[in-house]
Amino acid sequence: MLALLHTSPVHVPVFDALRDRQRPGLTLRHTVAPELLDRARREGPDAVADEIAEVVRRAVDEGAGAVLCTCSTLGAVAETLPAPVPVLRVDRPMAEAAVARAGDGRITVAAALASTLGPTADLVTEAARRAGHRPRITTLLVPGAWDLFEAGDTDGYHRAVAAALTPVTGTDAVVLAQASMEPARALLPAEPPVFASPGPGFAAAALAATGEPGPPNG
Repeated sequence: MLALLHTSPVHVPVFDALRDRQRPGLTLRHTVAPELLDRARREGPDAVADEIAEVVRRAVDEGAGAVLCTCSTLGAVAETLPAPVPVLRVDRPMAEAAVARAGDGRITVAAALASTLGPTADLVTEAARRAGHRPRITTLLVPGAWDLFEAGDTDGYHRAVAAALTPVTGTDAVVLAQASMEPARALLPAEPPVFASPGPGFAAAALAATGEPGPPNG
């Protein structure tokens, strides 16, 4: 079983669909806790470490082989928690793929929520250091996009993300900091390449949950 921690219910059908395509038969256990993101935005991600740890503990007690945190704001805290099973952040495989593509070039990190920019940029920097690269990382906050998301206008949200990214040039890779931004890829040109987290993040977590070799915890 793979347990997933979300901060929005919109992610549940996304990851169910990924399971159906990639890992039919794998049991998923979803926990949706929007209040964790709300508090992390006010007080910082470390403020909800105990709550995340409790989600992980319950998941392990229920038989989860791995836990996947799909919130980029909380991911750095989640993956460092001590646990008897792998605890992964959904965006790490995405960051590694973007670094592999960009090398020492430029990577643009785009986010709809300001609290996600720092953690995602830090993750890309870490992935680059591990890979022996030194890319130039720039950040882009999409104005007004999160308001659309919170209002339930997901189509408008994705159009806003695409509109902000379409003029971006001179970059070797674009990283979509939040899993909810992934559908905007379909509205963007093929170049520069745009990297999103749900697919590769789920694939890594499914490997970990089934006991196959995958990214280590932390």
